[in-house]
Amino acid sequence: YLAKDNDLLLSLPIPVSTVMAARLLSVYLMGLMYSAVVIGPAVIVYWIIAPFTVARVIGSILLMALISVFVLTLSCALGWVVAKATLKLKHKSFITVFISLIFFGVYYVFCFQAQNVIEELAVNAAFYGTKVKSAAYILYLFGCVGTGDWKACLIITALVLALFGLMWYLISRSFLRIATSSGHAEKVKYKETVVKQKSVSGALFAKEMRRFTSSPNYMLNCGLGIILLPVAGIVLLIKGETLTLAMRSMPELPQGSLAIFICSIVCMVAAMNDMTAPSVSLEAKNLWLMQSLPVSPWQVLRAKLNLQLVLTAIPVLFCGICGAVVMQENFLNRALTVVLALLYALFSVLFGLFMGLKMPNLTWTNEVTPIKQSGGVTLALFGGWFYAIVLAGGYFLGGWHLGLTLYLVVFAVITAVLCGVLYHWLKHKGNAVFAALSV
Repeated sequence: YLAKDNDLLLSLPIPVSTVMAARLLSVYLMGLMYSAVVIGPAVIVYWIIAPFTVARVIGSILLMALISVFVLTLSCALGWVVAKATLKLKHKSFITVFISLIFFGVYYVFCFQAQNVIEELAVNAAFYGTKVKSAAYILYLFGCVGTGDWKACLIITALVLALFGLMWYLISRSFLRIATSSGHAEKVKYKETVVKQKSVSGALFAKEMRRFTSSPNYMLNCGLGIILLPVAGIVLLIKGETLTLAMRSMPELPQGSLAIFICSIVCMVAAMNDMTAPSVSLEAKNLWLMQSLPVSPWQVLRAKLNLQLVLTAIPVLFCGICGAVVMQENFLNRALTVVLALLYALFSVLFGLFMGLKMPNLTWTNEVTPIKQSGGVTLALFGGWFYAIVLAGGYFLGGWHLGLTLYLVVFAVITAVLCGVLYHWLKHKGNAVFAALSV
């Protein structure tokens, strides 16, 4: 509906139905891929267990096809709702992020309960099968398609195609209107105000913050740790006693394991904040503007560093303090875990920008590409997880011989040295790299 190239496509001598078909083809293929991953293994197992008949093979293949078409129909219906709502909502980015977080929460709650539900269905398959047949006969017929029941195949095929035809009819009537709509615009009455002058660093930081908060993709994929870190801290406070008892039940673990485990978890969650990694690539066609302003390249890069540092350090500090409260260590060890977590936050900021300068992508057509499909972002994310694994693994594989305090000090010093090296590179060579970039 709201693709950026709608105006270009609609200005060409191409029928609207062809544009719609091209859009829906990509949606269909994506839905087919995901649905086939789910239903495909079930069909294969059914072919292995059930006696072979041509009807069952044809019915199973038809079931997969019908599911993919039904998924396409649902996707288009949801897309229509989202497109209509998007044109009327204010603060679209935050609302999109909020709804997405709610969806993620519901999804993971469902996943955690799915195993219990599957076990219950497996134990009482006959009982629930009878219930479904009597209370939801359409679902029963849907399942019968896979068994090769010709009556069910005809009924469900007709129903799915009818729903798809209705969806196509409704979309064809609304597509042109929604695709060319500019959204709800309110009349704004001019009010004279005084604009406070900002410093160069403040203006650049505000620019980076606006860029971050204007993109739901940017916030969800590169700033999820902002939400997860406080949540993890609260969970540690609530489940801290349970975690402590679980660690005590494993006497083979060395002393101080709980502190190392909590510190590595904080670092791993903090790694989900990687705003600096795609920040250079996101400049894209606006790169010349930043390079032409009367500011030094280091001021531009420092603003990108400050954005992630501010948005990560505070949640890391909160989560680290919550973890320090839970672990039963002396004050020095608790303080060292918090300091190490903060040093990691600084390291992730510097490393992310380093990768962003080393592996820029300035020719993208969709911002999802530098945010989710960039090599720099991938290395920054998995590099952060690797750091957390090394932190915990090094202690359990022999680092405990140094003692918890000395081990934390050594790791903190190593992290601080790496931060110094990256900072020196960014401030000197990073300037030249950024200044030499071009689209």
